[in-house]
Amino acid sequence: MSLESHFCLLAEYNQWMNLKVYESAGRLSREDLTADRGAFFRSVLGTLNHIVVADIIWLKRFATHPSCESLLRDIADLPKPASLDHILYDDFEALSERRYWLDEQIIKWTGALTADDLDFVLSYRNTKGIATNKRFASLLLHFFNHQTHHRGQVSTLLSQAGEDVGVTDLLALIKEEI
Repeated sequence: MSLESHFCLLAEYNQWMNLKVYESAGRLSREDLTADRGAFFRSVLGTLNHIVVADIIWLKRFATHPSCESLLRDIADLPKPASLDHILYDDFEALSERRYWLDEQIIKWTGALTADDLDFVLSYRNTKGIATNKRFASLLLHFFNHQTHHRGQVSTLLSQAGEDVGVTDLLALIKEEI
């Protein structure tokens, strides 16, 4: 399996898990969604917003990669989030729609990546303005790992609210080999 195929698998896993998390979160009342549960981004809604914010920030950076500009143009045109804890969507339905749209864009984009794209060194400025140069494949690993990290937090918050997300292991999407 090529490195490009692994990133496609991570994009599929990302979408699958987001659908599960949002389905569980969608069963919560507004009060439970916004309750401060002591998490870094306070609530289920706050943490889900953070994941979307971080995805937009990273995807806007990735859109500066010469071979990604056209695939990520719609994301590049989105306004830059004000901060990592910015609540882009106070309405859960609007947040869900944005999440679904982002996941569709991520799947299309990762499906078009080549080995040369992954070997590219991306130059960007982090949220503190510090200039950075890192290998694209490594940044993609961080991108997907960041989502997994915070979805794990959301799973805990959902569990505290009485919702079970179910199986969350990537292993569930890895095909059986004969």
